[in-house]
Amino acid sequence: MSLIKDFRDFAFKGNMIDMAVGIVIGGAFGAMVTSLVNDIVMPFIATFEPKPKKGEKPLAWHGIQYGHFAGQVVNFLIVALVMFILIVVVVGKIKKLTSKPAPVAEPTTKECPYCLSTIPIKAARCAHCTSDLTTSAPVAS
Repeated sequence: MSLIKDFRDFAFKGNMIDMAVGIVIGGAFGAMVTSLVNDIVMPFIATFEPKPKKGEKPLAWHGIQYGHFAGQVVNFLIVALVMFILIVVVVGKIKKLTSKPAPVAEPTTKECPYCLSTIPIKAARCAHCTSDLTTSAPVAS
């Protein structure tokens, strides 16, 4: 029973569920971007390519489909750009908006009122001028 319990604990960790959701959403997002490229961007780009003659395969050389490869490169570049914008820009801004500001640390040093040296905040006597700091500080003139 320990093996099943260990597997259940592993499978239902927060990180594992987040990863599974990310994979599913990533697959759907990839399909959406592929559709955008194949159905909208590539037909637009194809209007600028020369039309093949009758019986000639488009953008191929000795059976090598370099036109298809060029389309896949464009597809990759568009997917990479969209993922960059989504992850770096959008998620970065969301994290920035939701993050809490760092708490202000309490000071650990203070200034000696007699010699103006920096000393530990809990010091009762200045290490530089040996003045007693438990009495009142001198009045500035």
